[in-house]
Amino acid sequence: MTKFGVVVFPGSNCDRDVAYVTRDLLGQPTRMVWHQETDIADLDVVIIPGGFSYGDYLRCGAIARFSPVMQQVIEHAKQGKFVLGICNGFQVLTEAGLLPGALARNQDLHFICDCVPLKVERTNIAWTQAYTTDEIITLPIAHGEGRFYADKATLSAIEDNGQVVFRYAGENLNGSLNNIAGICDRQGNVLGMMPHPERASDAMLGGSDGLRLFQGLLEKVVALV
Repeated sequence: MTKFGVVVFPGSNCDRDVAYVTRDLLGQPTRMVWHQETDIADLDVVIIPGGFSYGDYLRCGAIARFSPVMQQVIEHAKQGKFVLGICNGFQVLTEAGLLPGALARNQDLHFICDCVPLKVERTNIAWTQAYTTDEIITLPIAHGEGRFYADKATLSAIEDNGQVVFRYAGENLNGSLNNIAGICDRQGNVLGMMPHPERASDAMLGGSDGLRLFQGLLEKVVALV
């Protein structure tokens, strides 16, 4: 069995959605990790869900980055274990330095809630091995600060290192540079993405393209045990 941990900050609101996927759909042990915890050694996979951690005060993810659990998440990642940040979780990962770049206000300054097509750029990492390269999938987005931004040198490094995992395949609603919707670290064990795979994991909700993200990872973790 693979043990998942879902980090809960004050203001998280997608934590139960993620737990529904890992615990109820995939049947894996899952525990909610309060942001003040300092021991997550029992976990195989850490997921930082979407929401509005600390009310998005200062800027998205900036306060959550200093929660006690985040130092443990950083150590977890350094050990080569798996970390996923979704939406606000992606913002937290960039603030914590686990992923490059930043998420800025959407280009039209409006909150966007929609379902969008995404192109899968990489399938040679654990997170996306259940997809095919260049496959177009559909996932929901819901954010006000989802425009991926990086300076020229950082953006070039991200592209040169093959760290782009997902790109917006249709209209680039938030204005992200290079249509970037999700990136990984150099090793491929840390993934951040603005779209919500957990909201597209149960066919009863209209689509299950997101479920394969979790299924592919689960297959990889089981193979490593």
